[in-house]
Amino acid sequence: MKKLNLVTLLLLVGALVNAQTDSNFRKIELPASVITNGNPLEETKIKNSEVVLKKKNIQKLNTAVDVPYVLNQTPSVVVGSDAGIGVGYTSIRIRGTDISRINVNMNGIPINDAEGQGVFFVNFPNILGSANSLSVQRGIGTSKNGYGNFGGSISINNLDVNYTKPHVSIMSDYASFNTFKNSFKASTGLINNRFITTMRLSKITSDGFIQRSNSNLSSAQITSKYFIDPNTTITFNYLGGKEKTGQAWNGVWEGNLDSARNFNELGAKGDGTFYDNQTDNYQQDYYQLFVDRMVKNIDNKNGILRYGGALYYTKGKGYYEEYKLDQSYAGYGLSPFIQGNDTSNSTDLIRQLWLDNDFYGARAFASYFGKKIQAGLYLNSSRYDGDHFGDIIWADKGIANDYRWYENDATKTDNNVYGMFSYQVNKKLQLFADVQYRNVQYEINGFRDFPNLYQDLNWNFINPKIEVRYAPSNNTSLALFAANSSKEPNRGDFETSTTQLPEPERLTNIELNWNQRIIKRLKLYTTLFYMGYDNQLVLTGQINDVGAYTRENVKKSYRAGVEFLVDYKLQKNLQIQANLSLSKNKINSFSEYIDDYDNGGQEVNIYQNTDIAFSPKVVAGAQITFYPLRGGLSNNFSEASLDILPKYVGRQYLDNTQNINRSISAFSTTDVLINVPIALRKSGKFKVRAGIMNVFNKLYESNGYTYSFIYGGKQTFNYYYPQAGLRYTFGLGYEF
Repeated sequence: MKKLNLVTLLLLVGALVNAQTDSNFRKIELPASVITNGNPLEETKIKNSEVVLKKKNIQKLNTAVDVPYVLNQTPSVVVGSDAGIGVGYTSIRIRGTDISRINVNMNGIPINDAEGQGVFFVNFPNILGSANSLSVQRGIGTSKNGYGNFGGSISINNLDVNYTKPHVSIMSDYASFNTFKNSFKASTGLINNRFITTMRLSKITSDGFIQRSNSNLSSAQITSKYFIDPNTTITFNYLGGKEKTGQAWNGVWEGNLDSARNFNELGAKGDGTFYDNQTDNYQQDYYQLFVDRMVKNIDNKNGILRYGGALYYTKGKGYYEEYKLDQSYAGYGLSPFIQGNDTSNSTDLIRQLWLDNDFYGARAFASYFGKKIQAGLYLNSSRYDGDHFGDIIWADKGIANDYRWYENDATKTDNNVYGMFSYQVNKKLQLFADVQYRNVQYEINGFRDFPNLYQDLNWNFINPKIEVRYAPSNNTSLALFAANSSKEPNRGDFETSTTQLPEPERLTNIELNWNQRIIKRLKLYTTLFYMGYDNQLVLTGQINDVGAYTRENVKKSYRAGVEFLVDYKLQKNLQIQANLSLSKNKINSFSEYIDDYDNGGQEVNIYQNTDIAFSPKVVAGAQITFYPLRGGLSNNFSEASLDILPKYVGRQYLDNTQNINRSISAFSTTDVLINVPIALRKSGKFKVRAGIMNVFNKLYESNGYTYSFIYGGKQTFNYYYPQAGLRYTFGLGYEF
């Protein structure tokens, strides 16, 4: 499949614009819902276990940071950054659930890597520069949240085509550690009430807090929407991202946290210097085409029928390059190097590990919205083709440049269908159900270290969900939600055994939501949740029969807790959203395996009822927003705001042994953001914003890992990912 480049896109856009400006082309009127963004004062919407950030709030929080940091103040969320400042490689967990179990979609199209099932936000920098909304769902949620959802989902709507008039905006931010973020966006506005195109270009560079964790990121987006008639649209979206980042993947050994907190050990050479191109390099391009048709009064009772579909293609290609010391020839399928009377078993080398993949698919849907009944049928089909290969581009001796030592490929297809039905029994009671059938086929033709290990896999999953919602008054609502979801293991889990394969994971999720308006502008959202796992995959340290460390199924584990979210609006000048999550996260029985180099083999330690790794018992956050000039003498400054963003994360264990010596200490941070949009008298808006991050200069770590072995006694090494202390950001922008 050929890549549609930017020039071709612009030519297509130009051709369509010319077609729409034909004097004989009939002008049509559009419904108001197409060209408005809802309540302009509403920045965040809360829907039971889901929080939706609206465009206005996204723009305030989207400074020189990545997607996870914009979501940091939502309930049960913990974020981290390899480079220590929220730029480059970043991470997010929801209720302790890692990113490989969180479905992330862009306009309903899956973003998660088909094999590893994770998401690398660095591949599409500043995607939120075009976002209309950003939502985070805790728990399984409904099937619309994605067919890979297993405990949380993140949905990004970035079809930014809501400008009725031509629009241009420029924004530049400078932050600590030489972090620059520049973005340019322009829109044609609505042409003849039929056609609109929006384009965005973004560039982010940073040195990073950790040594050699620099980032050089760029992205481009073009979105075009064409109205065939007021109820039928065709939308095309292209998003391309390119990243080059320094590798800070290893973290910092705990012994260096006091004296060399930002030390990076990766890329070390034999002479004590560091390789200057120890980098990750990747480009990803998304192509999305949507068709949407709406038919009103389908049943003569104001019922609405919507149907349509989408085609999509994602192209990814890139590599990471690294300097490796004292590498065994045998590890690369080579014999020892003999030169004269000297035999060498190892060499220093530079290698590149490549991934070249194509992901494409189609979706179709039909949904009915009536006074009492809502129903829908949704079909999805996708295929992934991935080519994995590695090249040695230089070796000190014994290997020719550009030697390819492995090449293997994989294919994965995912076909699923789900139907949903909602019935409004009366004004107080609503019933909802959906069920999804999913078929996954996955073929792996070898691994880097085990090229002759093949896997041909097939799964069939049925995932049901039901909900009962009761609202006795306008001030009170209760909802009971129950769901099951199953998920296949990822690629690394199958580098396991020639005889025994890991089992799929299964999750039972029960949620009780109670929403109560206490006074006119104060509302409390309470969620009781239980997430019970069968065969959850966790790291145990065990070596399998092919000599690899992989995750193992543990029979029973669970997460249970309560989440509180308070939403308070004091007229127009003060808005507070504060949240608190309390949880218990347990594995019923866990076996730890430790390599024993003194006696050979592995030592086994069995633990009962231990905490699940990276699952803090307490997480709290808030966004406190002041609008000091609303209702003042001048409307030019009425939207000036001050946001205070506190966050607290309790202790997290690095593994499942609940050993306090292998844990991340509890930490708290506070950020402050100031936004001053200045409405100009004639037209346009000038923007000034500034922020102080970690205002109390807390020294903390957001993530880490641990490993132990026996060699002259038991030894444990903990590695952490330190985050930067006090830092700042300052931005200027203009739009008209």
